[in-house]
Amino acid sequence: MTIDVSIVIPAFNESNRLANGYERLAPVLDEIGVERCEVIVIDDGSSDDTMTRAHDVYGHLPEKFFVQQPHNAGKGAALRLGMGLARGATVITADADMAIDPSCLPTMIDQLRDTPIVPGSRAEHGSIHYDSRLRTVAGGAFNRLVRHYTGTQLRDTQCGCKGFQAGAARVIALVGMIDRFAFDAEMLFIADRLDLAVAPVRVTWRDVEGSSVRVGHDSFEMLRDMRGLSRTRYENPVVETTVDVAIEPVAQAARAARVHGLAVARGAHDALVVLPRDGALGGLGIAATLGGTLRVAGLDELRGRTFDAV
Repeated sequence: MTIDVSIVIPAFNESNRLANGYERLAPVLDEIGVERCEVIVIDDGSSDDTMTRAHDVYGHLPEKFFVQQPHNAGKGAALRLGMGLARGATVITADADMAIDPSCLPTMIDQLRDTPIVPGSRAEHGSIHYDSRLRTVAGGAFNRLVRHYTGTQLRDTQCGCKGFQAGAARVIALVGMIDRFAFDAEMLFIADRLDLAVAPVRVTWRDVEGSSVRVGHDSFEMLRDMRGLSRTRYENPVVETTVDVAIEPVAQAARAARVHGLAVARGAHDALVVLPRDGALGGLGIAATLGGTLRVAGLDELRGRTFDAV
């Protein structure tokens, strides 16, 4: 059975919220078709029984994948891992509590047919309205900083529910570097640098108790990470090959080299097989198999290309 949709759920100490999150998601899985949808849960080094509960809650689904990180690496690291493993033509990231109403997913999936990135947006009339005015004002100020450092025009960059075409998800997972909460901002920065179209979908949401976000500490850390985006050298090993290279030979070469989670970036005159930053050794074998050249490429060279997940 072909997997059409991958739902990536990062989870850190979410044992008490997974079941309620699944209850909100289950009707949408039925609407999409559970046989066409895989759920990937990344336990980001939890200290509770998150992984056990994930198996209890999602283990009955026909297509599921569970990964347990040995230690807490951060939400960004968990998302990149899940996006690198996803097999669907479209990839959705969603928080474990499903605080964003999952009923938006069919609309998001439909829009992804024409747009590489479709993030959920809680913004209404240009801002997100929280329970307290202080939080609303602070959230608006933070969004202005995110827009300043990333180039995005989105009024809601931190929504936990985002949709991607598989190729866009894969290349962002490969080139992204931020491990923690600022990864949401980084992925929009990368999308802007790669000239990937972004079209938000309006979503509804509710606050769910038990979040692991520490507003003061995490906001400061996010600001620090965002300030460094423009100075970061985003470079990955790539195999330069012919523009018409087929996906299956690339996949076979990757399996032989034991390298996974790749993307093919097609331009006007060539194709670049984008590798993980630690994948240069395996890239030698891929280059030999494809008759290509192993080298390094940055975001400017990847800009304007079309992307396929391998």
